[in-house]
Amino acid sequence: MIEAASFIEAARQRGFALYTGVPCSYLKPFINYCIDSDALRYIGAANEGDAVAIAAGAALGGLRSVAMFQNSGLGNAVSPLTSLTETFRLPILLIVTLRGEPGGAPDEPQHAMMGHITPSLLELMNVRWEYFPDEADKVCEALERATDHMKTEGRPYAFVMRKGSVAPWSLSTRPHAQAPTASPAPRASAQCRRREMLASLQTGVRADDIVIASTGVAGRELYALDDRANQLYMVGSMGCAISLGFGLAVACPDRRVIVIDGDGAALMRLGALCTVGAEKPPNLVHVLFDNRMHESTGGQATVSGSVDLPAIAAASGYASVSCVASPDALQSALESASPGPVFIEVPILPGVADDLPRPEISPAQVAARLREWLRGGAEA
Repeated sequence: MIEAASFIEAARQRGFALYTGVPCSYLKPFINYCIDSDALRYIGAANEGDAVAIAAGAALGGLRSVAMFQNSGLGNAVSPLTSLTETFRLPILLIVTLRGEPGGAPDEPQHAMMGHITPSLLELMNVRWEYFPDEADKVCEALERATDHMKTEGRPYAFVMRKGSVAPWSLSTRPHAQAPTASPAPRASAQCRRREMLASLQTGVRADDIVIASTGVAGRELYALDDRANQLYMVGSMGCAISLGFGLAVACPDRRVIVIDGDGAALMRLGALCTVGAEKPPNLVHVLFDNRMHESTGGQATVSGSVDLPAIAAASGYASVSCVASPDALQSALESASPGPVFIEVPILPGVADDLPRPEISPAQVAARLREWLRGGAEA
C-alpha cells in the first residue's frame, strides 16, 4: 500500500496535472487528494467515456492527463478508447480499478464478469497495462514505463488498481454548487443548411480559435469548405466532441475553443453538458447544429424535436444560451460571445451534397498538425 501523494506527486513531476473520472471506492484517496491540491485539477465526469474524452482533449493541447474509473465502467469508455485516443494518437494515462478480481476480496456480483475480463479487454483495445504500483519505491519506474510508451506509441497506458493499493486520504475541500444564471433562449425555425452556417462560422472565428467538428457530415463539410490547421474533424467516439473540446479548453486557457456538435451526438452523451456547465470553462463555445436527424447514417430521426436543448444548457449552468437561424446571426453570436461556457443552438435544414469529399488527411495527421499549430509552427 502507498500514500496517494507517492504516486500523484511523482506523476506531477512528469507533467500530469489534470485528473478526470468517475468515483470508485478504490480511487477515493486519489480523488480526494487531487481535489484538495492547489496544484492539480480534478474534473468529475458524468461517465467514463466522457472522462477519456476530456483527458484526450487535454493531451491534444499538450497537458498530460489521467482518466480513472472502476472497471465496471470500462465498457462505457470503449468507444473513445478505440476510435478517439487510438485513431488520433492521443496518449492518456488510465487508472482502472479491478473490482471483482478473480481470487481477490469478495465483491458485488455485478463486478464478477468485468473482473475476469479487464486485462484481456485492455489488450484487445491495444492498451498496454500493468498492475498499479503498491510500493513507493516502484512508482517512478512504473511511471517511466507509462510515459515512455505514451511518448513513443502515442497511445494510452493503463494501471490496473487492486483493492487496498492506496492508503486513505480524507477530503477537506467542500463543494459549493452554483445556481444556473442563463435564461433559456427563444427557439427559431431552420432557414439554412449546415454548409451555409459552417461557412459563416469559419468567417466568424478568430485567428487563434480552435475548432472541433463533431463526428459525421459536419467535419467533412468543414473540411470541404476550407481545410485549416486549427480545425479537427472527429471520427467515431460519437457524443464526445464537447468533452474533447472541454479538455482542450482546460489545456489552452488563452485560446477560444469552438465545438461544432450535432443533435444526435449531443443526446448520446447529454451528461457532458452538465459537466461543462458546472466546471464553467470561460473559453469554450458549444455550437449545436440541430436538424432533428442522424443525417450521417441515413436520416433517421432523433428526439431533439421533443427536447428543448437550449433550456437544458441553461439549466446545466452554461453562462449564456442563444438560438440563431441565419448565417449573419451566427457570425454575430460568435463575434459577441461573452465569457463562457457559451451555448448556441443552430436549427438547420437537412441536406448534404452528393459529392461531399472525405478528408484526405488522416485523423492522426490532423491531430499532429493541430498540435504543431498550437506551438506556433503552422499557419491556420
